[in-house]
Amino acid sequence: MYLLEPPRERRLLWLLALTQFTLIMDFMVMMPLGPQIMEAFKIGPAAFATAVSVYSWCAGLSGLLAATYIDRFDRRRLLLVMYAAFVLSNLACALAPNYGWLLGARAFAGISGGVIGSLVMTIIGDVIPAERRGAATGTVMTAFSIAAVAGVPAGVLLGAHFGWASAFYLLVALSAMAWIACVNLVPPLREHLATAPAPISQTLPALWSLTRQPNHLRAFLLTFTMMVSHMMVIPFIAPTLVANHGVSPGQLAWIYMAGGAATFFTARAIGRLSDSYGKHKMFCVLGALSIAPILFLTYMPNLPYLAILAFFPCFMVLISGRMIPMQALLTTVPDPAKRGAFLSLNNAIQSVGTGCGAWLGGLLLTNTADGHIVGYGINGLVAVAIVVFGLFWVYTVKATAAAPAKPQGIGDNAAA
Repeated sequence: MYLLEPPRERRLLWLLALTQFTLIMDFMVMMPLGPQIMEAFKIGPAAFATAVSVYSWCAGLSGLLAATYIDRFDRRRLLLVMYAAFVLSNLACALAPNYGWLLGARAFAGISGGVIGSLVMTIIGDVIPAERRGAATGTVMTAFSIAAVAGVPAGVLLGAHFGWASAFYLLVALSAMAWIACVNLVPPLREHLATAPAPISQTLPALWSLTRQPNHLRAFLLTFTMMVSHMMVIPFIAPTLVANHGVSPGQLAWIYMAGGAATFFTARAIGRLSDSYGKHKMFCVLGALSIAPILFLTYMPNLPYLAILAFFPCFMVLISGRMIPMQALLTTVPDPAKRGAFLSLNNAIQSVGTGCGAWLGGLLLTNTADGHIVGYGINGLVAVAIVVFGLFWVYTVKATAAAPAKPQGIGDNAAA
């Protein structure tokens, strides 16, 4: 393991957070731009849903394939190549002249984004000691908060005034700046190459062997079930608030901004608590506390807008907070030489869980004649049942012994 000096470590973590921010914004900004995109390409809701979901499915597939090669390269070099592909994919989205082009560009964005997401968590595992990995994960996961508070509202605002493509031009500019920062701030990370990788002919059997290790399999199941629980509720918040509670699209922006702002201030604190009190324990505490807000949201009575605005930060803090100790725990599960492959496979499973949760949640919802959405409470009950399962299952996932840290000097930041 590398040991960076504290200032360099902080800069690297915030750069990884910025990288993660662009990935999250890329995924999130599509949904509120739906009406404009459907109008621009003359497509219906089913075709638009395909354009949204193709990102997750391709991210999952690319994460699975990345597990066969991610540990064969310097992390820095692979990050720069895949992030450049991500920038180009979003430029292709912005320039899309027709629906087929847009669909291909979204698939390309998912392919590159799936690998980058794996690399971000892998680099954390390479650079940050296990006893501080929770705080580091919390720092990187503030990207979700920043995306909710600033990124998505900015993209939607630009889309409203200058067309849907302007949101992707903004994303291209932000991603290009982050890529330049990666060139200058991410050190070469080659320590894992000290162990000769398996021949290509053995790669797929080696990948399969990851799923045959009981501790890995238990970790993958935890990831899959928690993402299903997540996505049975979260994608349907905005439609339900608008259809059932009279919240206007403009008011939604303030609701999400309030929730994102709250998580920005709590994510790092949750990460530090995970390091101090244990990742298993913090996951259980936050998971148990999240049950009441899930049920309240999915069975919400008619409330004034200000009451909903006040409730949403609590919901977001607990829902997103439980993922921080879980993600930190997962970086401790594999041996260092297999960390990249393990996290790539886990990222693929996370994407599959995301798609399955949204798909299952949509199946349980129906529209009444007057436009109301019914069945959201069933989604909440299923999501809570999965959370309860996770509270017990997480204790079956064990961390491996931490490897000793290897000091790295200032001069090691040279480009590979």
